[in-house]
Amino acid sequence: MINHRIASPGMSFPTAPGRTLQANPLGDPCDRTVPVFLPPSYDGRKRFPVIYLLSGFASTGASFLNFRFGRKTVPQQMEELMRGGSMKETILVMPDCMTRYGGSQYVDSAATGAYETYLTHELVNFIDSTFKTLPEKKHRAIAGKSSGGFGALRLSMRHPDKFHATACHSGDMHFDLSYRSMFPSAAKVLEKHDGSIKGFFHAWEKADKKPGSEFPLIDIMAMAACYSPDPAKQAPENMRLPFNPYTCDIIEEIWQEWLAFDPLLMLEKPSFADALKNLELLYLDCGSLDEYNLQFGHRKFSARAKELGIKHIYQEFPDTHADTSYRYSVSLPMIANAIREHP
Repeated sequence: MINHRIASPGMSFPTAPGRTLQANPLGDPCDRTVPVFLPPSYDGRKRFPVIYLLSGFASTGASFLNFRFGRKTVPQQMEELMRGGSMKETILVMPDCMTRYGGSQYVDSAATGAYETYLTHELVNFIDSTFKTLPEKKHRAIAGKSSGGFGALRLSMRHPDKFHATACHSGDMHFDLSYRSMFPSAAKVLEKHDGSIKGFFHAWEKADKKPGSEFPLIDIMAMAACYSPDPAKQAPENMRLPFNPYTCDIIEEIWQEWLAFDPLLMLEKPSFADALKNLELLYLDCGSLDEYNLQFGHRKFSARAKELGIKHIYQEFPDTHADTSYRYSVSLPMIANAIREHP
């Protein structure tokens, strides 16, 4: 039975069955509670367009509901904008694609599970059958930040039949500059655990307070599980690192597997470029002080997209990578307008 209840004004928390995620390699739950923001005039009769909002690495849909002093939650931002008339009324779905490694990158992986298929097929169908949505592609959009921005952009390229508008905030790209800069820090953490991913991960899971200094390794380990899985091995060793942990030299064969996921390189494939050309709206932004150097990748992506004739909006703002959810107040009204129901 579907657990579908409206817990507070504007919010619903259905339990979405995840048949796609059954028997996933990490033993993660297949049924997921999915926060859904319902617009102010939602009464179960009128239908509304839908935005899927993807969280960043080490976060999930529920993270958008976290209270912070002096900062509105994302649903609070959306309700204020909609009630004030500066954003078209829209359903906002906040998927749970968390894994034991901290995230799925919204890809299908033999090391984590089929999260791309889960989101683009099973979850979309569930939402359309559970809520009063406008189920056509022209009324559906996807957005996200960091890993969520990467997911939104990549899924828009790969599933042009699903999404009509896209927003990518500080999305992972230009892997040569962003991920590679993290490899030395990850290698140093691994060395502290005698080069054992298994030893590191078991210690990480047991720790009541996860050491911030060891985050680079859990991050790179999770990315490797998504981009270069090794299904011949058991978790938590079912991935191949793209560098030699002792010398930090790149292992070219594995690194090429990672680069196949880089949106900056995906842009060179005509079918992916065409998918972006056919969007009603493509919005990207990034902080000019981003610690992961993502601003440089976004500048390159925007310049190349312009050369290819892909209409888009690119904005930079004077901030870092973290605590930038206020930028959704810029992008989501644009996205909602692009997928609105025309009179």
